[in-house]
Amino acid sequence: MALIYISIGSNIERDLHISAAYLELSALFGEIRCSAVYESEAVGFDGDTFYNLVAEATTDLSVADCVAAFKAIEQKYGRPAKSPKFCGKRLDLDLLTYEQLVCKTPVELPRDEISKNAFVLLPLSELAPEQIHPLTGFSYQQMWRDYKANQKLWPIEFNWPDVAPASTL
Repeated sequence: MALIYISIGSNIERDLHISAAYLELSALFGEIRCSAVYESEAVGFDGDTFYNLVAEATTDLSVADCVAAFKAIEQKYGRPAKSPKFCGKRLDLDLLTYEQLVCKTPVELPRDEISKNAFVLLPLSELAPEQIHPLTGFSYQQMWRDYKANQKLWPIEFNWPDVAPASTL
């Protein structure tokens, strides 16, 4: 079983899509753990604020199968198969890490956004503070302490769907 971390984001019907992502990922992986949910400004374009969080799961799926499953979930909730990187999103699911694997295909791992975006690094550092980033050699907690970019985000109270997360921070 591989330990994976997944970035979840939405800035269109945010409550609906974050809840849907939780339910879909729970159905796919069984028990998942979730960070707190954060609201953050759009990065890279002018748009509505996002809700972001990170989920932890274990899986027997390959990297390619995880990525395909995430794309299918996104499309199920109205995301076009091809959409610009910097735009509003109903649902955005990104595989951040797959164990300590470093690769470029079928997707870049570890995901570059970990070190660049507060809305990824902060929830990841909460969920997996002692996990070591496979390229930097630093824990996510240390990476967050050293994070310098000026991105605004704030924790929010989130009303989880009827089936509450197995564990939230």
